[in-house]
Amino acid sequence: MLRLEKLKKTFGNDHALDGLDMEIADGSLYGFVGPNGAGKTTTIRIIAGLLSPDGGRLEIGGFDAADSPARIKRLIGYVPDYFGVYDNLKVTEYMEFFAACYGMEGYKARRRAEVLLEQVGLGDKRDSFVDELSRGMKQRLSLARALIHDPQLLIMDEPTAGLDPRTRLEFRDMVMGLHEQGKTILISSHLLTDLSELCTDIGIIDAGKMTLEGSVREILERIYTSKPLVITIQDDLTTAMRILKDEPLVQTITVKGSDIMVEFAGDSGQECDLLKQMIDNGVRVRGFMREQGSLETVFMQITSGEKERVVLSYETESDL
Repeated sequence: MLRLEKLKKTFGNDHALDGLDMEIADGSLYGFVGPNGAGKTTTIRIIAGLLSPDGGRLEIGGFDAADSPARIKRLIGYVPDYFGVYDNLKVTEYMEFFAACYGMEGYKARRRAEVLLEQVGLGDKRDSFVDELSRGMKQRLSLARALIHDPQLLIMDEPTAGLDPRTRLEFRDMVMGLHEQGKTILISSHLLTDLSELCTDIGIIDAGKMTLEGSVREILERIYTSKPLVITIQDDLTTAMRILKDEPLVQTITVKGSDIMVEFAGDSGQECDLLKQMIDNGVRVRGFMREQGSLETVFMQITSGEKERVVLSYETESDL
């Protein structure tokens, strides 16, 4: 659906995008994250047609944006991180105005507006003035407006910023519903926990470049296997250490009392095999689990440019 190749954008001496590559498949719900100043908003505005890149290629729905800008704009719906000013417009007038921008007028425009307002929970606000709506309602209205022409790709820039927890959850449910209907969605957010639960794919941008991109499942598996195993032994530490040192998937071992912290390169099945081997050799294991990790963990590691230490709070470190 969307492909960026070597995208570049410079503002004065600032390289906002420095050869950005990015790909979103049809039907994906893609979470786009990065620290402040990483280039997220610049990327989104280029995709939405609000900025022109200085170099590289943008393709949406198989069309090159440079060759087919009008066609591209009909393929996308854009929900910005701000609403704008629409004084003295009623909700229905607001919707019909944007419908007219896409050539819809009369009954067709009114009917489309009614359906979308009901879909986003604003059916009872159709005769209200836009500037009387709460922030959450304005975000719903912005979403309805972005859907007026039934776009294939929905782009959302920090859509839940500033919303209270209940409104944020309701908005997230609407996004999930649109994804289930087959929409391809690109959503930028600082709420990494929400993205890990909501999205099918994640891209992390830093300093204008893509530093990590893949399915949420792949990334969470990477996070899981990067975290150390913590094994708590009742007794017979010597036998446990011998087994761990002979295991090729064990990379480092750290000991504190009856706890052993192990950097283990295996998957969950290989963890089971390791546990079984220890038990079969008479080691009494009281605890056996990975340290908890999250999307926030890998985000902090990648964007800080530092590798997380294997040993966290453990005091005695031993090399293999």
